[in-house]
Amino acid sequence: MNQLIQVEENGLELRIEITAEGDVRLLHFGAFRPESEINEKAKPGFRLMEVQLSGEDRAEYHGRSHRASYPGLRLVYNGHRDYAGEKGRKLEVMLRDPATGLQAVQHYQFYDGLTVVRCWNELSNEGAEAVGVEYVSSFALTGCDREGQGDRSDKMEVYLAHSGWQSELQWRAYTLPELGMSHLTDRGSKRIAASNTGSWSSAELLPMAVMLNREHGSALFWQIEHNGSWHWELIDQYDQLTLLASGPTEHDNHWWLRLEPGEKFISVPVAVGSVIGGFEEAAGQLTRYRRTIRRTNDDNRLLRVIFNDYMNCLWGSPTTAKLLPLIDAAAEIGAEYFCIDAGWYAEGEWWDGVGEWLPSPERFPEGIVYVLDYIRKKGMIPGLWLELEVMGIHSPKLKDTDDSWFFMRHGRRVMDRSRYQLDYRNPKVRAYADSVIDRLVREYGVGYIKMDYNINAGIGTETDADSYGDGLLGHNRAYLEWLDGVFARYPELVIENCSSGGMRMDYAMLSRYSIQSTSDQDNYVRYASIAAGSPAGLTPEQSAIWSYPMREGDDNEVIFNMVNALLLRVHQSGHLAELSPRRRALVKEALDVYKRIRSDIPEALPFWPLGLPDPASPWVSLGLARGNKRYIALWRTAGDEPGTVLPLPALAGREADAECLYPRGAGCELAWDAAAGTLSAQLPPGVTARLIALTVR
Repeated sequence: MNQLIQVEENGLELRIEITAEGDVRLLHFGAFRPESEINEKAKPGFRLMEVQLSGEDRAEYHGRSHRASYPGLRLVYNGHRDYAGEKGRKLEVMLRDPATGLQAVQHYQFYDGLTVVRCWNELSNEGAEAVGVEYVSSFALTGCDREGQGDRSDKMEVYLAHSGWQSELQWRAYTLPELGMSHLTDRGSKRIAASNTGSWSSAELLPMAVMLNREHGSALFWQIEHNGSWHWELIDQYDQLTLLASGPTEHDNHWWLRLEPGEKFISVPVAVGSVIGGFEEAAGQLTRYRRTIRRTNDDNRLLRVIFNDYMNCLWGSPTTAKLLPLIDAAAEIGAEYFCIDAGWYAEGEWWDGVGEWLPSPERFPEGIVYVLDYIRKKGMIPGLWLELEVMGIHSPKLKDTDDSWFFMRHGRRVMDRSRYQLDYRNPKVRAYADSVIDRLVREYGVGYIKMDYNINAGIGTETDADSYGDGLLGHNRAYLEWLDGVFARYPELVIENCSSGGMRMDYAMLSRYSIQSTSDQDNYVRYASIAAGSPAGLTPEQSAIWSYPMREGDDNEVIFNMVNALLLRVHQSGHLAELSPRRRALVKEALDVYKRIRSDIPEALPFWPLGLPDPASPWVSLGLARGNKRYIALWRTAGDEPGTVLPLPALAGREADAECLYPRGAGCELAWDAAAGTLSAQLPPGVTARLIALTVR
């Protein structure tokens, strides 16, 4: 007789069936009850997990997908645990392979109050011989398209966050046919696959997606929480849509693991959730979840204003003479951190020589501590830029190293952009990195570090690894352990996650770091869509947005720059000391407004009155909602339309008061239509922006 494990937690329902033969099937996962029963002939496709070992067969299914794996098809039930933990309910389902002795535990960690679970697999080799692991899923779900009567080609929609240098966080929605998966057969070779290979986890796509069932009115969403290679795919089997999400794989990412008898392997965690609603409801749940798993820190509560001297300012060439006027100006407009960006450690060109991280006497004749002390005297916390995962190919520090410090492939050091990749599995590397952090914090008094990472280490390293991908995964995890140690020693230290902007934007990193550089985009108009799309990829209070008023410009340029950052995390830059008094006053006015509203940001949830931003659209809008407040950033990026209408259907029938928070007295006509639930906004002509507040009565 079949056994049923049924979990109803926080509005999320999970059903697992165990057959008399021991087959384990995940029949349902969602924030709703299933509408129909599953055909018995299709149930073999509802496997709880997939595992592929070397030398094992694959079932008949065609193509490169990871379905129908062996011993995945052989795994049988071996018990389960269901208990309450500190974070919430925890379900662990144990399976075993009678042929090899491999045992697996599928973990589902629920979180109180959230319709999100974190999932991972733990493999144990209890057999007598080593096994080669080519693939293991962290989460598997078949029947993603079950609800509703329509065809998946018509009702399913997938949202992807495309990414690229200076073009991060570009959200696009696709039907399955638009991604090449038309519903023409029940077991085609086509898959919708998204992967990252290398150490830039979001170089082309963020490691997440949202899938809507438009007919049913529900959404499934997932994020892979890893700072290296990852993979997910949508496939069809038994005429059902299946999601498989994992860390690196052999076929996709050059990862392979030799698991010896008695050894264990834990897969990369994947957060998966479901909501009744659409993209905004999914983003809201993800925002709450990200705040739950994040390291507790004051930075995400205080949201202090950061000035950084790089973007459209000193461009990595600081000196005492250049910095002192900037420090004065930053203090006057209300900055609370002042970070000296790249170049402080070398005279002239420094790119391929980094590694010692000692201040340049040519740039700082009085010593860098003189400048850092000057920052403190002006009431700000000093910061410095670092890139501690690399060493330049001409670094003087190389004399203290050997090949064991670096990624190696084919007997040669891995080189990218004139840097070598350090291997954080090596205790000497971690000790070196610790010594740099300790010197900056203890000797220089630094309270903020911009931690950059400007190379991609590729498929991995052969040193002490079963595969290149195995070496990369070990390094990724060692780096996170090192970072945990830094925050244990210096819990008040703020470290910014930067990788040529947003090339490593994932919640392995962002569960530790309090702040994320979103982009190196140096065109403020183009930055608007990046800023507006960012709260779907990370929490608003972690999303650092550059604002860099230009030397030559008008009031609208300053205002647009400032609105880019005012609902997120202000990364102020630009030649403030050279702005006219009026334009500098506009910067200060914006930061004064920010300080009045920033206490709402860590509790607010994002919404998009005009839909997710499109760089080709003349209008872009982002909102944050908390309680009876709606803060709305509105940008006109092109065109001469005098105004636009912002639909806010959730507020239809409610009276509300609208005001322009920033700038005051610069022209902005607002009209709230309670019956329609719309806000009409008229802006002055040209490329400009406004920050609006709507207070519901």
